[in-house]
Amino acid sequence: MESEKKRKTYDRQFKCDAVALVVNGGRSVRDVARELGIDANTLYHWKGELTEDGSAAFPGKGRLSPQEEELRKLRRELEEAKEDREILKKALTFFSKGGK
Repeated sequence: MESEKKRKTYDRQFKCDAVALVVNGGRSVRDVARELGIDANTLYHWKGELTEDGSAAFPGKGRLSPQEEELRKLRRELEEAKEDREILKKALTFFSKGGK
């Protein structure tokens, strides 16, 4: 029988508090990670994400950052505009042939 490993999930507050212990507490990442029972690389990753994104870090499961959401919206609009353009091209070809 295969054992299934469930991936642990941590809420935003836990991540922020863990990073704060490193940044404000003057403790090493490895010590804090060992105390909290998480991998040191995970804590390094959280620290980098919080440093880079600030208050937008850790948006949550399935949520995107505001920039990623805007990019997704613009890409969707671009695809719709391309489809509309193709339809108009075909309509122009159809009606220009029918009038002669």
